[in-house]
Amino acid sequence: MFTVKLRIDVSGSVGNEAWTRLRQFEPVEAAVFGDRLGRGGACNHLPDLPHPLGEWISAEIQVETPLLAQYAMAHYLEQDRVLDADVVA
Repeated sequence: MFTVKLRIDVSGSVGNEAWTRLRQFEPVEAAVFGDRLGRGGACNHLPDLPHPLGEWISAEIQVETPLLAQYAMAHYLEQDRVLDADVVA
């Protein structure tokens, strides 16, 4: 398996809204989103309030081949809320 690590801009969104509104890459074997993977900025607000400006949360996508990982990275980088993507073997 190959992993694509993403940084998702969540500012202005509530909960995991930024993640669920992304167009997901179809041949994904597994996907995980959450602050346990990494985050930028302190999330000191109530869960039902928008994330502050500049806050980001990490996600990881797993695919079977290195070629699919490259396609997935390009797919996510085309989307406004994706700040960064990297492939890890």
